[in-house]
Amino acid sequence: MPFSPSPSGSARPAAVVNEEIRALVVRAGGWLYGPSRDRYEVLVAEWTVAVAAEQLREDIVKAA
Repeated sequence: MPFSPSPSGSARPAAVVNEEIRALVVRAGGWLYGPSRDRYEVLVAEWTVAVAAEQLREDIVKAA
């Protein structure tokens, strides 16, 4: 299942992506192979971007 960004181009919140990662791992019984491993890697990349974006927003608010 390929990742498709939201129409607005903004990242989903890190917490939402994290929940999807957790659900994927639970459904896979903790063993990620093939398509589920591919999906996991895409989600981790998305989560990383979301965390960075959230941190940047926090830093901007603190600086203001």
